[in-house]
Amino acid sequence: MGELTTHVLDTRDGIPAAGMRVQLHSLASAAPQLLASVATGRDGRCAGALLDGAAFRAGRYALTFHVGAYFRARGLELPDPAFLEEAVIQIGIAHPGERYHVPLLVSPWSYTTYRGG
Repeated sequence: MGELTTHVLDTRDGIPAAGMRVQLHSLASAAPQLLASVATGRDGRCAGALLDGAAFRAGRYALTFHVGAYFRARGLELPDPAFLEEAVIQIGIAHPGERYHVPLLVSPWSYTTYRGG
């Protein structure tokens, strides 16, 4: 069976982004539905899959990475408002039998992502 996983790398400091809050929402209905809310571990990864098993279905989802809170917790003084408060990545799961891995490389001013394996 497939699964959805993520990890976050802090490109400002060149380290895994430990302690970043990540939320997963289903976009299947008019109002987004919260499916998971987790924090990354010391290696910048979540403890397990955000979505797997019978819950892992085709559809549209949003991953919300709480970037501003993460950098503030690291002692960085951000402008008000911060350039990036949240990075919201909307993804589509077309093949629920496959693995979907969504890495986030992030600084206070930019981010990039891709579908990993």
